[in-house]
Amino acid sequence: MNEAIRPEPGQLLQAGAPLQLSVIVPTFNESGNVAVLVQRLGVALAGIAWEVIFVDDNSPDGTADVVRALSQRDPRVRCIRRIGRRGLSGACIEGMLASSAPCAAVIDGDLQHDETQLPKMLGLIESGAAELVIGSRYIDGGSADSFNSQRLGASKFATAVAQRVLRVKIADPMSGFFMIRRDRFEQLAPQLSIQGFKILLDVVATARGDLRITEVPYTFGSRLHGESKLDSMVALDFLGLVLAKLTNDVVSLRFLLFALVGSIGLCVHFAALYVALEVYLLPFAEAQACGALLAMTSNFLLNNFLTYRDQRLKGFGILRGLLLFYLVCSVGLLANVGVAFSVYDQEPIWWLAGAAGALMGVVWNYAMSGLFVWRKR
Repeated sequence: MNEAIRPEPGQLLQAGAPLQLSVIVPTFNESGNVAVLVQRLGVALAGIAWEVIFVDDNSPDGTADVVRALSQRDPRVRCIRRIGRRGLSGACIEGMLASSAPCAAVIDGDLQHDETQLPKMLGLIESGAAELVIGSRYIDGGSADSFNSQRLGASKFATAVAQRVLRVKIADPMSGFFMIRRDRFEQLAPQLSIQGFKILLDVVATARGDLRITEVPYTFGSRLHGESKLDSMVALDFLGLVLAKLTNDVVSLRFLLFALVGSIGLCVHFAALYVALEVYLLPFAEAQACGALLAMTSNFLLNNFLTYRDQRLKGFGILRGLLLFYLVCSVGLLANVGVAFSVYDQEPIWWLAGAAGALMGVVWNYAMSGLFVWRKR
């Protein structure tokens, strides 16, 4: 790289020098780390024209306020505050698409990634040696010693699955520390998932070998403040990403979860119908109505907790969503019966007609639930 054209630290915007690097930092409850990270970036990127974009998922600890206060003193610092949506992958995508430099790096806000590797990563891209540079814990010189045994085992298992199932030929596809040419990222962005935590794996799998990739070693550090962005559902997110990429995005994990919840609801319906008929001796029509109502309610609660956990309804939104879900499922039942009768008229095979009706009902309920009940705001 040509050191002579690099601006001095703090003089980027004043001198109007062209940006070289945008650093994207997804955050949730990282208020204690923001100032330290900006300071470290200033030291590590001395002589490089850079900006840092914090993409905050409406942290209750005031992370966005801390970033804005810093931006008043340092115009290289920017903040995107997201309302009504969460997720590391979505935050990274929004941040990179909002960036201004020809290269974009993703680094965690918890100070566990080694920002001193950024100049080396930038040099590899600017020289044309790579289009994507990955900070790797699993090549010579790298380390993940700060992991406990459980997290290390999970990371290596997920890495092995990604390498074998998706044929991803990199040592650390689960890394959250990487840099990419922004124009190459923008080509891939429409095909990326905004859900989940493994944005790098998504990028590499989507590119299907059409990216020049280099890995550089780094030591994964220990968290100082804040909380981990990983929750108990991260395994589902990973499974969903692998499934989507394995099937060229034909199969959606969200749809499979919705169908699974529907199957559970059918069991709830039959159980409630039996109790209403045999224990409470209700007429069949009333027992059927009770079973259907209980099944729809359980389906709504399970979908809100599991299938749409990234768009989970809260407070008054739960009641509103439940009523809309009742309406959607009622229309879905009519679609179910209509398709079943139509198929049966053409081919009087009861199980085929029933399956066709059930599939139509599931597809309708899934599509309408996404549009009206758990719609993105």
